[in-house]
Amino acid sequence: MKALCWHGKNDVRYDTVPDPAIEHPRDAIINVSSCAICGSDLHLYDHYMPGMSCGDVLGHEFMGEVMEVGSETKNLKVGDRVVVPFTIFCGECEQCQRGNYSVCERSNRNKSLADKVFGHGGAGLFGYSQLTGGYAGGQAEFVRVPFADTTHIKVPDTLTDEQVLFLGDIFPTGWQAAVQCDIQPTDTVVIWGAGPVGQFCVRSAVLLGAKQVVVIDNVPERLSMAAAGGAIPLNFAHESVLGRLQELTHGKGPEKCIDAVGLEAHATRSLDSVYDRVKQAMWLETDRAHVLREMIYVCRPAGILSIPGVYGGLVDKIPMGALMNKGLTVRTGQTHVNRWTDDLLRRIDEGQIDPSFVITHAVDLAQGPEMYQTFRDKQDGCVKVILKP
Repeated sequence: MKALCWHGKNDVRYDTVPDPAIEHPRDAIINVSSCAICGSDLHLYDHYMPGMSCGDVLGHEFMGEVMEVGSETKNLKVGDRVVVPFTIFCGECEQCQRGNYSVCERSNRNKSLADKVFGHGGAGLFGYSQLTGGYAGGQAEFVRVPFADTTHIKVPDTLTDEQVLFLGDIFPTGWQAAVQCDIQPTDTVVIWGAGPVGQFCVRSAVLLGAKQVVVIDNVPERLSMAAAGGAIPLNFAHESVLGRLQELTHGKGPEKCIDAVGLEAHATRSLDSVYDRVKQAMWLETDRAHVLREMIYVCRPAGILSIPGVYGGLVDKIPMGALMNKGLTVRTGQTHVNRWTDDLLRRIDEGQIDPSFVITHAVDLAQGPEMYQTFRDKQDGCVKVILKP
């Protein structure tokens, strides 16, 4: 089959790789109809995440048709149309029973490696390094899905791929980020980053009833898309983040702050962002934490910081004194996708939201390598890329 494979920093290739096969009775093989490039894939593309091996098949946002099932996969049949969540989960361990699917205790087949890095590792993930199980990803013609009897979302034929594909990651990720904020009708919610996850944070915060939603970025097309969803755009290249937020909150600061950027913050004008780039270039720091520092500084005391943006290693110069003395609550983590998808699928079906709004580029899988660079550099107003095998 054909697939997009990682071969090193900024090197993704359209390769021929072996077809997947059933390896365990709970497996299924999916014939991929649509997949996407996620913002967190760029952390692999730029080689900021450890544990990648040359030839790894990328991608964790995909959907398609079931073409084969293992003998113990009883609730899927050949021909079923499914979205596959990026988090692989067994449905039986203690964490899964609590709905904490992204920290499933059984699905990461390299758990001992992840435990050494993180203390206790999380779930297996598709196409996201040996630390998360080394599973082949979904930017391919076919995918083996482990624990397929639980790791799936059945979707109706009445909805298009473009409407339901993002149930596998960015829609529930934005939703969880907003839910973690415990949004009240009087709240100002500020979102750093107007990429794909940031866009769904905006729509989720609006659906959950925030008084006002502000989004911070420096890409005009992304800010315009967020404004169309109900956000107040703030271009950090042209105005002061602190000054504008003080104005919008009458000097009190926002109650809820969401980091939809993660480890590759692209601010360049502040001293701390220059410091991060120097330390990162010297391998003295892995992640650029400008957004975290800014959120802690501007957030209203007793507020909540929600962090869906991916971090992979170490940061420093975090203002713990401000975090503690202001009484801020921090909530983060990989998304417990299937905790939210029944509700979100209903909202799509009822017309409350059409997730296809975020798509700016739709191309064949063979064009994936060049689209990685387009997405990374935010060329041509690129917000979200979907690929068709």
